[in-house]
Amino acid sequence: MTLLQNIDDLNLILITIYYFTDNFLKGMLGNIKYALTQPNQNQPPIKKHNLSLAELTSLAIFRFFTGHGNWKDFYRHIKTYHRQDFLNLPNYQNFLEAINKLSVLASIMLQGFMNIFNKISGENGLKFADSTKLKVCEIKREFSHKVCFGLASKSKSSMGWFYGFRLHIICNELMQILKLKITTGTGDERKTLEIMWNDIFGMIIADAGYVSRKLEKKALSSGKFFLTGVRANMRKIMTETQHQFLRLRQLVETVFSVLKLRMGLETSLPRSPLGYFAHYIWCLTAYQFKKFLELLFVKPLLA
Repeated sequence: MTLLQNIDDLNLILITIYYFTDNFLKGMLGNIKYALTQPNQNQPPIKKHNLSLAELTSLAIFRFFTGHGNWKDFYRHIKTYHRQDFLNLPNYQNFLEAINKLSVLASIMLQGFMNIFNKISGENGLKFADSTKLKVCEIKREFSHKVCFGLASKSKSSMGWFYGFRLHIICNELMQILKLKITTGTGDERKTLEIMWNDIFGMIIADAGYVSRKLEKKALSSGKFFLTGVRANMRKIMTETQHQFLRLRQLVETVFSVLKLRMGLETSLPRSPLGYFAHYIWCLTAYQFKKFLELLFVKPLLA
C-alpha cells in the first residue's frame, strides 16, 4: 500500500484518519447521531455547526499528529490551513465543547483498539505493566488548584512529589496498549494491576514496585506468570532468560515517553474535569491509532 508513503504530509495523514474513522463509525456506531446541546430560553442561541461526527472525531485525533500543545492553537491551524476542508467549522467555544462531549466516543474507539491488540498479542506474548504520573499542576500550586479539587491527589513518584492522577497500562512488545486505567495519584499500582489483568494471559513483567507474593500466587492460579524486578534490599535468584525479559521492560517506558513528550499527554491547561478527561482519552486514542496504522502499513509513525 502506498497511502502512507510520506508520513510528513499532514494532509495525507488527515485524509487517512478520516477514512478509517468514517468507516469505523459507519460499521460500529452508525446508529449514534451527535448534536450540540440546544440553547434554552435563559441562554443566548449558539451557532449550530454542520460538521459530521466523523469530521469532528478525525479532527480530535488529528491534533495529536500535528504537535500542537493545546486545542486553541490547533483550532487556529485548522482555520488557517484546512478551512476549505471544513467550511462549516464552528467557533472555538462550540468546537471545544463538541470535542469534550465526544470523549465518550473516543473511549469506545480506544477500547476497540485494545481489543484488536489483545487478539494480536495472544496468550503467549510478553506483556509489560507500569504506571506514570499525570500532574495537573506544579506541586507548589496544589492548594490553589481548583479544577480537579476532590479528584486529583498528592503523591510521590520516582521523580518526586506531584499533584494529579496516575496512568496505569499493560502493553505488549509492539508497544500497543492492551489495558489502561486512570486513577488518583495515590492509586495503588498492585491493586490496579490486579483489576486490569483479568483477561490478560501469558507472562506479565513489571518493575520492583509491583513486588507481591500475593500477586504472584494469584497470577499462577489464573494462568499467568508474573515477573518483577527486585528492590535494592532484596536477594533473588533468576535465570539469564528472566534477566533478559526484565531488560525488555523498558519498552513500557518508551510508551510513556511518546505519550508525554511527543504527544503532550500531561497538561495543566484544561479548565474542567471533563476537559482533562477528554484530553487524556483523545491523546491515548490517537496513540493507539498510530499503532494501528503501523500494524496495517508496517511503517513506523512514531520514529
